[in-house]
Amino acid sequence: MDDDRSGVAGRPRSSEGIWREEFSVDSAEDAYVQRRQFTKFLVLTSLGMACGNGWIWLRSLAAKNGPAYPELVVGRASELADGQVRMFSYPGPEDPCILFRRANGELAAFSQKCTHLSCAVYYAAGRDRLECPCHEGFFSPEDGRVLQGPPPRPLPRIRLSRRGDQIVAVAVEDKVEP
Repeated sequence: MDDDRSGVAGRPRSSEGIWREEFSVDSAEDAYVQRRQFTKFLVLTSLGMACGNGWIWLRSLAAKNGPAYPELVVGRASELADGQVRMFSYPGPEDPCILFRRANGELAAFSQKCTHLSCAVYYAAGRDRLECPCHEGFFSPEDGRVLQGPPPRPLPRIRLSRRGDQIVAVAVEDKVEP
């Protein structure tokens, strides 16, 4: 038993021991990333980013058609006199809207949520404007643009269609055309 690896009862003599020979790991080089591992990481990360960008592009193509809005009968034209208001929900039950007839006889509908802090707006027939009482925000009854106050965006307009005496909501227009 002259093996210089074995000591008393088969234990290694030095603290370095047999494991250094069996595991050829150099702890100083272990902290460095090999070129092949780094290249593999870059290729997989680039592939993941390309797939993500492709998914975003496909979703943007689908969104160009815009969301499909349901058609909803919101009232009868004969029921609204000049200055009168009717409340309804469109496109869903959690989306309050306001329908009104202006003094010139024109029908208009907008989202009732102020674009500032979502307070309820109302139609002031005497002033012919939509008003938000929370922070004195005023909107145009023609196209929903901001006339005064802190609201950052115009009110979303509800596009209406007339079918005889029925008033039908057909879409939501979020942008004001110049």
